Formats: sequence, C-alpha cells, structure tokens
Amino acid sequence: MFESMQAPLFFGLIAAFVTTIGLIAVAMRGDWSARFSAVIGLAAAGMLVTLTLLHIAPEAFAASPRAPYFMLAGFLGGLILNYTLSTFFPEGAGGGRIAAVTPVLAIAIHSLIDGVIYSVTFAASFSAGVYAAVSLILHEFPEGVIAFAILRRHNFTNRQSFLFAFLAASATTPLGVILSSPFMYFLGPEAIGALFAASAGLLLYVATGPLMAPLKEEPPVRSLVALSLGVLTALIISMLPVHDHHDHGSGHDHDHDHGPIIMEAPRPLPDEI
Repeated sequence: MFESMQAPLFFGLIAAFVTTIGLIAVAMRGDWSARFSAVIGLAAAGMLVTLTLLHIAPEAFAASPRAPYFMLAGFLGGLILNYTLSTFFPEGAGGGRIAAVTPVLAIAIHSLIDGVIYSVTFAASFSAGVYAAVSLILHEFPEGVIAFAILRRHNFTNRQSFLFAFLAASATTPLGVILSSPFMYFLGPEAIGALFAASAGLLLYVATGPLMAPLKEEPPVRSLVALSLGVLTALIISMLPVHDHHDHGSGHDHDHDHGPIIMEAPRPLPDEI
C-alpha cells in the first residue's frame, strides 16, 4: 500500500508547499496584513468565487450528475454551521473569533478532499493522477492567503493566523492522501464528484458570506478594485496552459488519461432519434 501512496503523497506535499508559500508571502507582512485584512479578504473573495465557478464546480459537475444537489447542500451547510456557531457562541463572548470557524473549516474540508482526489486519480493511472494534481495545484496558492486573511480579520494574531491557516489550508491535503489511500478502490467517481461539489458549495458560502462582509465597511471604489484584482488573478490562474494538455491526445478515452481532474465516469450516448 505504501508504494501506491508514494505518487499521490508526493504531489500532495507539493500542493501543501505551494499553499504555504502563499501563506508565508502574506504573513511576512503581518502588520500590513492586519491593517488591510478587509481589502485582502475582498480580493480573496473575488479569487475564490472565480476559481470555484470556473474550475472546481465544473469538475464536480462533470464527475457526478448529483453534483448540483451536493453543491447546494454544501452552501446551506455553511450557512447553518455559521448560524449555529453564532447562536451558541455570540460574537461578544468570543471576541469575534468564532466567526472565523466556518470559513476556515470550509477551506480545510476542501483541501482534505483535494488529497482524496489525488489518491483516487493515481489509482486509476499515473498520467491521470499527474493531470489532476497539476490542475489542482494551480488553485492551491491562494488558499493560504485566504485562510490567513480570514483569521487576521477576526482578531487572531499574526502567529496564530499562520499556524491555523497552515493546518487548515496546507497540512490537510497530504492528510487527505494518507486517510483515503486505504479506501481509494472503494470510492467511485460519482462519490468523489459529490464530495468535491459539497466543498465547492462551502467555498462559495465563504466567498459570498464572511469574505464579502467588509463591503459594508470599505469605500466602494477600494472594494471594487480589490474584488476585481482577485477575479483577475484567478482568471490568470485558470487560463494557464496546463488545462489544455489533454486536448491533443491520441483520440481514445478508455483509460481516462485526459482531463484536468480524471474522475469522470463513462456517460452513455443519447438515444438516436
């Protein structure tokens, strides 16, 4: 089993490293990050919405016909979790920190599922795993920044924000590989697609809820610029040529060795009329 874990764990560690680089980049300017945490959060919101709608959700929809329902469940789950936490732990009692639990937990769940996807796709074939890993790694860099911005905005210190963001956004990907590897042959493509869709719904809640909260406080022009920069950054990430590597293959698809995330089940052709 250890041999089968080597490739997905290697790429999972690369993903954790990429996330940590983004986290270090923003944490090195801790005072600056705290002062502009609202602006960083809005830029992160634009980035997260764009990556979720253009990258994560389409992959989930391609993998499972029930993905829209799981995506909605993830979104509502984020709302319910946030409402429950706010009810039992009012902001005054926790210094506002409890409000960071839901969005950071959503990022952690999504990152954990990334690790599961690495295990499953490498179980299908090595090339499938490589394409999946490279495509997923493209959106890892902003995750550390997003988690850090959320924590700083909710009164965590620079050191605390770095630690908790690292645990949520970075360490969870290789952890997902380790936890899922023994069970990877029992998880079908639809199950992975459903999990991925649920995480997409959670991330959409994070982007449109907690991360958008500063819109009420920041000047409109600054807010619009921050959101636009986040969207633009995500568009650049999404347009990187790695997504097109699978479009020039040999023309057969029986081994699922093409596509940015290789977890699609074969679909029956529509009845001819």
